[in-house]
Amino acid sequence: MGQYYKFIILNDTKKNNKEVIIFHMNPHDYMCGIKLMEHSYVDINFLNTVEFVLSKEGDFYKSRIVWAGDYADEEDGSDENLYHIAEKYQPFTMVVNQRNINNKYIVNHTKKLYTKIEQTSSTEHKIHPLPLLVSEGNNRGGGDYDGQNSDMCGTWSRDVISIEEEITEELNSYSELECEFEEFKKNIENL
Repeated sequence: MGQYYKFIILNDTKKNNKEVIIFHMNPHDYMCGIKLMEHSYVDINFLNTVEFVLSKEGDFYKSRIVWAGDYADEEDGSDENLYHIAEKYQPFTMVVNQRNINNKYIVNHTKKLYTKIEQTSSTEHKIHPLPLLVSEGNNRGGGDYDGQNSDMCGTWSRDVISIEEEITEELNSYSELECEFEEFKKNIENL
């Protein structure tokens, strides 16, 4: 079966030893599929909106985030995972139709790393690294990512993330993470 995902922003600190969800966004509300590889591409409305929310212009610049799958592990002390806990709250919706091409970097302030968001042409579909890097539950359902660098999926989950136009002097001490996600192409002749 397919696994569904939501983008979730968490509070900086836990309350009573539990994560506090500030808000979540459902890709379905942006006319995207809800499986990870149905909405993890550069220059689609859903990711354009997420980029804006995490940029200096957005309300959640430098926030703890997670792309929570409905097959992910349950939260400590709960019989539910973040995906199902978020269902109790109204999803956040706003639409940014055009990508701010100045937003070129995903910065992980927790790990002091950054990675570039590759620009695309109107005819190519480039995988956006953010959903994969912060995903929880990948490889547990249909529609998940199973390609090049899949071991990197989830390694930035729940870290403090921002979207930046450039690597400023303040960020010069951060290291660049080289990661390119590319789905494996199956050879139909060999099936």
